[in-house]
Amino acid sequence: MSWFIEALKKYAVFSGRSRRKEYWNFALFVGIVYVVLMVLALATKTAALFALVGIFYLGILIPSLAVGVRRLHDTGRSGWWLLFGIVPIVGPITLLVFAVSDSQPGPNQYGPNPKEAAPAYAG
Repeated sequence: MSWFIEALKKYAVFSGRSRRKEYWNFALFVGIVYVVLMVLALATKTAALFALVGIFYLGILIPSLAVGVRRLHDTGRSGWWLLFGIVPIVGPITLLVFAVSDSQPGPNQYGPNPKEAAPAYAG
């Protein structure tokens, strides 16, 4: 849950890098909430719940794009690769491979590696 909150704190931050852990925990939490809302909406056939599903989807759209871009940055790729996802079959598979790939070691053009601990303060 803390990784989901961390991603939401960076609501529209498209710069920097996100670890696999942040990306996949965010995706898992969003998926669980979406499935629960859809099951409730389909079971009750209540228009208000279907509206809530739509509002949730719209509310989570920008953070999802932002964490996706930061995940691509972590692998050393431009965030524009997200657009490749619209290519049928090949696009989503390619993005999945990028999402499960390990971080690019050390700093890259998008910032320092989030896996590496920050140096201890020696004040």
